[in-house]
Parts: sequence; C-alpha cells; structure tokens
Amino acid sequence: MTDQQIYTKISLLNTEQLKNELSSFLDYLLAKQFATQIPITPKTPIFGCAKGKFKMAVDFDQPIDHFNDYLPL
Repeated sequence: MTDQQIYTKISLLNTEQLKNELSSFLDYLLAKQFATQIPITPKTPIFGCAKGKFKMAVDFDQPIDHFNDYLPL
C-alpha cells in the first residue's frame, strides 16, 4: 500500500472521533515498532539496595498456634 492510498483513506474519515481513534492506533504502532528496536538490558541488583524497606516482626521465630497439631510433642 502506498502513502497516497493511506492518505486517501484517512481523508474519507468523516468524524473527529474516528480520526482520534486512528491517531491513537498509530501512536500504539509507533511505540510498538520503536520498543522492539531498543535492546533491553537486564539490571543487576546492587547488594543491600532493599535495606530498610522490610521489617521483620519481633515474634517471627515463634511457633504459629495453628500448627500445634503438626509439631512434635
């Protein structure tokens, strides 16, 4: 399909809503095209980067009451 054929079809759209939908779809296609061209390099986490973001409960090591039936006597 040539550019001229595409322009002709676009000019046949008679409402602004259809033109907005076409514009959104073109934005999606362009983003998809450029996203595949950019290589994605995985990031290596830095040791200690989550320090201070998690807190353990004070009674973390205590047995859970619901498991008393399964614990040895």
